[in-house]
Amino acid sequence: MASDAQANAEIHVTLPDGAKRPLPAGATGADLAASIAKSLAKKAIALKLNGKVVDLSTPINADSAVEIVTPDSEDAIELYRHDCAHVLAEAVQELYPDTQVTIGPAIENGFYYDFARDEPFTPDDLATIEAKMKQIIQRNEVFEREEWDRDEAIAFFEKKGEAYKAELIRDLPESETISVYRQGEWLDLCRGPHMPSTGKIGTAFKLMSIAGAYWRGDHRNAMLQRIYGTAWRTDKELKAHLTMLEEAEKRDHRRLGREMGLFHLQEEAAGSIFWHAKGWTLYRQCEAYVRRRLEAAEYFEVKTPQLVDRALWEASGHWEKFREAMFTAESDDDRTLALKPMNCPCHVQIFKQGLKSYRDLPMRMAEFGSCHRNEPSGSLHGIMRVRAFTQDDAHIFATEDQITDECNSFCELLLSIYKDFGFTDVKVKFSDRPDVRAGEDSVWDKAEKALLDAVGETGLEIEMNPGEGAFYGPKLEFVLRDAIGRDWQCGTFQVDFVLPDRLGATYIGEDSARHTPVMLHRAILGSFERFIGILIENYAGRLPLWLAPTQIAIATIVSDADDYAYEVMAACKKAGLRVELDLRNEKINYKVREHSLAKTPVMMVVGRREAEEGKVALRRLGGKNQEVLALDDAIRTLSEEAQMPSSA
Repeated sequence: MASDAQANAEIHVTLPDGAKRPLPAGATGADLAASIAKSLAKKAIALKLNGKVVDLSTPINADSAVEIVTPDSEDAIELYRHDCAHVLAEAVQELYPDTQVTIGPAIENGFYYDFARDEPFTPDDLATIEAKMKQIIQRNEVFEREEWDRDEAIAFFEKKGEAYKAELIRDLPESETISVYRQGEWLDLCRGPHMPSTGKIGTAFKLMSIAGAYWRGDHRNAMLQRIYGTAWRTDKELKAHLTMLEEAEKRDHRRLGREMGLFHLQEEAAGSIFWHAKGWTLYRQCEAYVRRRLEAAEYFEVKTPQLVDRALWEASGHWEKFREAMFTAESDDDRTLALKPMNCPCHVQIFKQGLKSYRDLPMRMAEFGSCHRNEPSGSLHGIMRVRAFTQDDAHIFATEDQITDECNSFCELLLSIYKDFGFTDVKVKFSDRPDVRAGEDSVWDKAEKALLDAVGETGLEIEMNPGEGAFYGPKLEFVLRDAIGRDWQCGTFQVDFVLPDRLGATYIGEDSARHTPVMLHRAILGSFERFIGILIENYAGRLPLWLAPTQIAIATIVSDADDYAYEVMAACKKAGLRVELDLRNEKINYKVREHSLAKTPVMMVVGRREAEEGKVALRRLGGKNQEVLALDDAIRTLSEEAQMPSSA
């Protein structure tokens, strides 16, 4: 409630279009919306106050930049998901009163809530809970924010049997305001913000799955039950998302990997991949292509050790930052060795061998570096999230004056490579300094300015991604969009003034003095394993001919054509095509189905007539028709199609 003095005072707010508007001090976002238009007041769901989203009921006590958040606003979707999490928790406790609620955030595409309950939830329970959520939404319960005394809040939740909430409050900083949001008779510890009432949520949500989750993500703590949901602003958005999920399930690289005979995973090597012959062929094609592009861009390739003494990781700062993610081993000379989780400190060691001059820069050092990280078992996912992986890693040692040119060249190379793999929709994010980082603020100021200036020269549009830089420097993140609209962050470009200085890398400048080079960390695919998983799902297994492990299946209709089939295979192999011979005593329709399931791009079908005439019948994957060609013509056509992309 505003004081009398505040009520008589006038403030001015600045709207997104730059217009200024007078308001009485203490007026709320709802008051502001009503003063602009009745229709806006009806649509308003929150207020953006000086760049921060707050409740619509928040008073405005000083001149401020403001924006009314409506369902169409970019900031709206997180509010829908956050509100859904609260309604989910209320629904669960109405249905199952002995359940404790713990933490329930909004996440990408939805929300979840973790519950402590002796009896496990079942998939059938989700429908019941969802129906109860819809009742709560129909009740249109108002979200009301209350500030509580810390000790009183702890006592309240303990008396209520909510031990997890009481623990959360105890662990909050003393300076933290304890806020609770009430919706009807139910309430929850929460910082907010929320929409005005549950009725604003609508019906565009769905509970998706149940999983286990340790309290606060620590395996030493109690196991909780997590319910995941998805939430959107409109039913149309929800339907589109569910359709995308159905399509994603069909494209799951784990299933396709089995059907195509590419790889398998097993518990005895959790987080590592057993590449089968076909999968390894695909891997080597990707590697050969990238190597070809790097050589053309004047990178030189190196190979560094897998096991490196902890002393180097301590010097680089990685030991402090990544120790929990490192696999270590003890040697008989009492050394602690770590399987490298990244390549950059080792590349500095190569740079330091011998005296370097400014004339040697930029020095572009690449490695298909085998790395290991001790990812939590619960986060492993097919070949997308593994413990053993290979980065298409490179580090460019340069002068400060060379940053812009190197950034330009890299962006051009990256976009060209993505295009060759079939990805043309790419976003660029700029990630600046994280809270925990190495180096002085002045160094970060210089690095961030250098990278912003450099990417500005490329002409690429960037999105800001605050606080997500590497611990040693700011970075660009390249996010590609696949065939069904999913985003994948793959490439990175990082400006690092810290690591080469910590590890003592220097070069002789034009002034004959020693200088520390700038180290530009860069990757395009990210990791081969994950990128191959993305490729499989993007193409639904129907890889371009140049990437397909088996490009052609030669299948006979009758055994009389076997000898000719061998001739066809020999001619294809001579032309450099990857072929498979199918002489099984099965009907041709059966063979077509089998090779279609394996996603073989082309079948050459041969029978008596083809053998007599020196021809083959070509059947394309997914096509219903076949084309009869002379063998030489067919091989010439397919050889041209199977070439690595011409931009290489």
